[in-house]
Amino acid sequence: MDIKLRATLPGHQNPIFCVEKGYDPHTFFTGGNDKGVVEWDIEKNGFKRILCAVTSSVYALKLIPGTAILVIAQREGKLLFVDVQEQKLVASLQLGNKAIFALSHIQKKNELLAVGEEGRLYVIELATYKSIYELQLSPTTVRSIAVDADESKIALGDKDGWVYLLDSQDFHVIERKKLHSLPTTSLAFLQNQLLSGGRDAQLVISDVNQLSNNFSFVPHLFTVYGIYPHPFEPIFATVSRDKSLKFWSNADFALLKNMSRDKMQDGHHLSVNAGIWSEDGQYFFSVSDDKLVKIWELQ
Repeated sequence: MDIKLRATLPGHQNPIFCVEKGYDPHTFFTGGNDKGVVEWDIEKNGFKRILCAVTSSVYALKLIPGTAILVIAQREGKLLFVDVQEQKLVASLQLGNKAIFALSHIQKKNELLAVGEEGRLYVIELATYKSIYELQLSPTTVRSIAVDADESKIALGDKDGWVYLLDSQDFHVIERKKLHSLPTTSLAFLQNQLLSGGRDAQLVISDVNQLSNNFSFVPHLFTVYGIYPHPFEPIFATVSRDKSLKFWSNADFALLKNMSRDKMQDGHHLSVNAGIWSEDGQYFFSVSDDKLVKIWELQ
């Protein structure tokens, strides 16, 4: 396995907080502390368009699979539903008045999940773009969410280091456990394991049937902001406040590649806040406080 930097894309005027795959295979979206959500073109290695204007910082983006609808989560607690083909707003939903930090999706139920500063889980019916259920999960901010491959379980992580495991059918809490000494900042399901990253710089590997610290290690010097399993190869990526992104083996969690400025001149020079794989797994997109987007190519 080898990963090379394909392109560095300037254009954002402020830190970038989130990135999402595009509706077209050769595009992707980014959002942050700017006035708009930006669409980029991989083939041109450059800017495509400003998709839409926003009124506050964007903390999460989610393209609903099988549709052209991009969901945009804002600091003011608002969700925007934008048809990226028509480039028009199809719905807007106010969820409280505090930041929404993370989004996920249950395809078989056609439901969107949103969590944020209020510590509440919102369930949105995508047929009507209406909130149909709310659960006060935590007394503090919930910053991360993940749904497992068969969409039976949901994991959520809060600011006090707790991880919650929910049943996706009725959203009852199966189990909760304090896995981190500082905020839980990232989550991902990997086969029959749950990976959680925290501000304590730990990556904790738990059995999905029983939340427990089966194994943990320190993948980065500071906060682990994202964990991203490859669509089909046995590898995953992590991004961190320590300015680096790293690629790991699923089998034994061995480090395969370290993309930091210590190792290469072209790495990010401030916190790497988010990343995502392209649908075909050929590219990994990373975004940073340094206002730059980077396209990494898997070879």
